[in-house]
Amino acid sequence: MGADIVNLRQARKQRNRRAREVAAEENRRLHGRPKADRKLDEALADKARKSLDGHRREDDPSRSST
Repeated sequence: MGADIVNLRQARKQRNRRAREVAAEENRRLHGRPKADRKLDEALADKARKSLDGHRREDDPSRSST
């Protein structure tokens, strides 16, 4: 019969919350993680790659290019 009653104050607060969340998501995407965390992940990946390369067989036929 009638339209839903909307509390304008609550609607305004919800709109502002959504806008702040969008801005926060954008900031998280732009600024990411601390430099120390990025360096740690990079170092761990480098160590794992070097470990694997050190265990590679030189005469592995499955790795030959011909």
